[in-house]
Amino acid sequence: MSFGARSRTVLASLGTLGLALAAAASPASAAGGTPTTPTQLFNGYRNCSTDADRPTYLWAGTGLVVEGIPGTTDATDNSPVTVEYQVWPVADPAQTTTVTREHAAPGFESPGTLPADALADGQTYAWRAQTVAGGAASDWSAPCYVTIDNTRPANAPTLSSPNYPPDEWNKGGEPVEFALGAGGVADVTGYEFSWQQDLPVIGTSIGDHGIPQPVDPYADTRYFKRADAPDGSATLRLIPPNGAGPMTLWVRSLDRAYNGSAVTRYTFRVSSTAPTVTPAVPSPEFGRPTTFTLRPNTALQSTSPVVSYSVRTIGGQSDKTVDVAAAADGTAEAKLALDGLYGESLQVTSKSANGWVSDAASWSISYDTTPTVASDVYPENGSGGGAGVPGTFTFTPKVKGVVSYTYSFNGDPEVTVAAGAHHTASIDWTPASDGFYDLTVHATTRSGVQLAPYDYFFTVN
Repeated sequence: MSFGARSRTVLASLGTLGLALAAAASPASAAGGTPTTPTQLFNGYRNCSTDADRPTYLWAGTGLVVEGIPGTTDATDNSPVTVEYQVWPVADPAQTTTVTREHAAPGFESPGTLPADALADGQTYAWRAQTVAGGAASDWSAPCYVTIDNTRPANAPTLSSPNYPPDEWNKGGEPVEFALGAGGVADVTGYEFSWQQDLPVIGTSIGDHGIPQPVDPYADTRYFKRADAPDGSATLRLIPPNGAGPMTLWVRSLDRAYNGSAVTRYTFRVSSTAPTVTPAVPSPEFGRPTTFTLRPNTALQSTSPVVSYSVRTIGGQSDKTVDVAAAADGTAEAKLALDGLYGESLQVTSKSANGWVSDAASWSISYDTTPTVASDVYPENGSGGGAGVPGTFTFTPKVKGVVSYTYSFNGDPEVTVAAGAHHTASIDWTPASDGFYDLTVHATTRSGVQLAPYDYFFTVN
């Protein structure tokens, strides 16, 4: 379950798990062994703190989920037991509140909810648990200490950047430095940030036997930053997700209970740092390997040397992304055979030594891979011949390596003929009747690539 006053996501239903396991046992029976003190104690899906001087800070606006694993000395008896949870203010131990969880499954986390009206905001409480079975009760567990914090930070954080000001186009290439401030809030412990407006949910996964697996959110440096100083301030150095254009970072502060403040955003602009892409010849032939030279953006190279490129092909027979290492001067070469039936494009980004990824440079070419079709008796988009009058149709390629042609008149079954000298082919055809005809033809290359089809329209007199 997520932490914080307004973001609470259930990752696993421990209550359903416990009740299902209890139902599998005989509810009328009592545990055969002596009850044992519950173990694996958690509160709000976070670890129990047994140090009164270092309580766990938790939001409890709708109550506080506490849990532990009950058991008995008879490990083979799965009869349900009862778990009692008792809570009291540290300042007044006589004011106890007890919550009972019946039909709990031995060996599995058995949650109970301490009521919200027994937990005052800003107060520190102790709670403990015991197992009850067959009229007997275990010893109470050692107390866990929590401080209730139902109040999120009152002010949004302050956010600025000394090297990427918001009112101008910045040249890019350097990590963006951000200065984060608590906005005058005293209990800010850190920050959550993202290049997306929807910030991640702080959650806890559930392991075997329903045991929560809490982690320190600040260990995930992709989205969290612990405060660097007691006043809650922090400094971030980030590489933007895109190499150019408007960028926005979204940030909120977190208190000790991980309650989140209102969100602050910082928008700035980055000029293009895209590389240049130059083919060895101005118009590379279809299907023929061509060397492309990749050169870094000059300003980017002077800031942090380019160490590699990512080259993505779009529109070919098999689109792919290849990574190419750069030389010391930041240049690189990529050898590619472009085989898009109607053309192909490249999207190329560079990566610098400091991790900066540029925006993409684009390069593209168009291809006409349809065959040329000609007939002296039945001209294209014209009329000629007649029913029973034979005509010859000649197919000529526009690209190299053609070995055959496949054709069809008015959707009849396709016929394939081999290409002859100069990779051309001719067919003789005699119409059975007059009228409008559509001759569809495509060529196939030596490597098995079926090229774009061509429709040749004509009328038989």
